[in-house]
Amino acid sequence: MRVMAIRYVRDVDGARRFYQALGLTIEFASRRPRKGGPSVWTELAGSGTGSGPGANLALHQWDEEPIGGIQLSFQADEPLEQVVDRLRQSGYEPATEIVDEAFGRSFTICDPEGLLIQINENDYDLQR
Repeated sequence: MRVMAIRYVRDVDGARRFYQALGLTIEFASRRPRKGGPSVWTELAGSGTGSGPGANLALHQWDEEPIGGIQLSFQADEPLEQVVDRLRQSGYEPATEIVDEAFGRSFTICDPEGLLIQINENDYDLQR
């Protein structure tokens, strides 16, 4: 069994581009509706770190008011500077600079629909 977070968005294609710039890869995307219009479902996979697999994120088209909140946080498997550079090159500006935390380092960025996301880089030597 695998755990998958679902992010309800108004623009699946726009959200997909953002999360790809963040470093996730498309694992599955639904066909476009027969009557045209945007994609309604995309599954993205993280690469994973340490001993476990990466987490997956599904993007689901949702045109109504949000039915509930979600907090997204990703564990980077590369230096945060590389993640920030890739996001900036794709036109996405982080909300904060990289900061030192008790667990390592992190920064935040908003996805295209305004959800604040935290990107972490754990320093496992600090957790001993």
